[in-house]
Amino acid sequence: MWRVCRRQQHGQPCIRDLRLTVRRVLDALAVYPDREELRREYPELEDEDIRQALAFAAANLDDRIIELPWTA
Repeated sequence: MWRVCRRQQHGQPCIRDLRLTVRRVLDALAVYPDREELRREYPELEDEDIRQALAFAAANLDDRIIELPWTA
């Protein structure tokens, strides 16, 4: 589960009580697409932590359509 860490990590959303921000977990997923390699680098991460980080990112993306002006 993620939470906002006001006294650590500059108020960034963190994973559980770890000093890992949601952003760092997302960055790590991009760098280590192989989960086993990710686990070797971050052994404290659990599957639920990764799922929660992805859910947080998805919930905070603004999915909207932007109308562009038509030029002929």
